[in-house]
Amino acid sequence: MINFPVVGKTELAPGIKKLVVEAPSLAAKAKPGQFVVLHLHAQGERIPLTIADFDREEGTITLIFQEVGLTTFQLGSLEPGDTIRDIAGPLGRPSRVDYFGKVLCVGGGVGCAPLYPIARALREQKNDLAAVVGARSREFLILRKEMEQVCSPLIIATDDGSEGLQGTVLRGVEKYFREYGKPDYCVCIGPPVMMEAVCSFTRNYKVKTVVSLNPIMVDGTGMCGACRVVVGGEVKFACVDGPEFDGHLVDWELFRRRLQFYKREEKLALGAFLRKSRSAGER
Repeated sequence: MINFPVVGKTELAPGIKKLVVEAPSLAAKAKPGQFVVLHLHAQGERIPLTIADFDREEGTITLIFQEVGLTTFQLGSLEPGDTIRDIAGPLGRPSRVDYFGKVLCVGGGVGCAPLYPIARALREQKNDLAAVVGARSREFLILRKEMEQVCSPLIIATDDGSEGLQGTVLRGVEKYFREYGKPDYCVCIGPPVMMEAVCSFTRNYKVKTVVSLNPIMVDGTGMCGACRVVVGGEVKFACVDGPEFDGHLVDWELFRRRLQFYKREEKLALGAFLRKSRSAGER
């Protein structure tokens, strides 16, 4: 069995962790927009995580995630020297990276993690690149410096107004359209409600908008059907047909409902883990 060593760890924001993992075969083949499915231990669940970065020379991939459920909390407890039981990938179709002209990248919260390698690749194709990024507050903004290196302007919006515009990412998108005109292409990654709102806005301007969907996923090969979404009236599987789709064609209501399927079980599992962790710490 191949174990994947953790070689670096950083806390980017409260509850948002970055792990650098030694995985030469994955790093050699990874492309922007792709993801992996990891399995921490024999009794654990399999979860998909987008490849936030990769270094072919070092043979590493970077995973950025928010601690929201049992497995992500367990993953966040790993330290350099610990290992991940297995990682399958790279999976999914890579992002379309061409010359489009004027491109707007929109990221919300942890969505900035998968957005960055896509933005970097689009910049390498000589696109005129701008970005709008948002978070709950200043302390939750991630990869700001990295995005500034490839995107200009970089418009920031925070829910509480602690950095940039006060309000949602949509306010930043509206500002960009108002001051710089409409782009030729838009890439949007973040919470479903945010992606839907941005797509509703760009649809009015007929700007092609690509989103990255993160439905419940099990095997990552299209066999289980758990990650099915409806796009343009057709059933698609995010693991093999995506994860990127035309945001104007996504059935957002169905997508949101499917994301709620196992919330109760996730809450119970996380509660048991946290109680056990607190109990161990009190001994």
